[in-house]
Amino acid sequence: MAEDIEKLKFKIGYTFNNRALLKEALTHRSYAVENNLDYDNQRLEFLGDAVLEIILTEHLFKLYPDENEGNMTKMRSALVREEALAKFSSEMSFPDFMYLGKGELENHGRERYSTIADLFEAIVGAWYLDGGFESVKKFVIELIERDYPNPRSLLIYLNPKGSLQEYAQRTYGTTPSYQVLQTTGPEHDLIYEVEVKLNGETAVGFAPSRKTAETHAAAELLKKLNINQD
Repeated sequence: MAEDIEKLKFKIGYTFNNRALLKEALTHRSYAVENNLDYDNQRLEFLGDAVLEIILTEHLFKLYPDENEGNMTKMRSALVREEALAKFSSEMSFPDFMYLGKGELENHGRERYSTIADLFEAIVGAWYLDGGFESVKKFVIELIERDYPNPRSLLIYLNPKGSLQEYAQRTYGTTPSYQVLQTTGPEHDLIYEVEVKLNGETAVGFAPSRKTAETHAAAELLKKLNINQD
């Protein structure tokens, strides 16, 4: 069951003037279908995606006055990737307030990256309509500065497997090895646990597909090895 919507204001430090707008942002399509609602959060997600792009473009433009357009575009892409938005969403406990259909709840919809990343965008869109650009920008920038104070370091994580392989070949003259440790969950919703090894160091990634789990494992090992672009 979703948390009381009133509690959300304490998480985000903002009180929505239009509670209906916030409820729409929290309503997943599965819940809308099951309850015959004429709204869900997809339109607000669309709006929030655009608002985030403007906020991050301005932020990176000011943060890196000498950076070229190509790298700023890559940094922006890294900051709005599914994993990053899902991280923001989880940190703010947004999934606890989301209205989900029974099927989505049973399939762990509150933990699914794609669902909670979309939720974050929908709340940004609703906040923009309710409180204006400067208000939601302050919220987003505070998250970015706390979790990703140096967005340039994210460039390496856009292609973690490729970056790790380049590092391995350059440093050790070898390549990383990947192994599926186990799969968990029902057949229709498997989670892969994959381990990557390189020169005695290991890291583990989890995801609904082997390929994505390998990507997450590579990203974790890059972090462990403290490899960045600085």
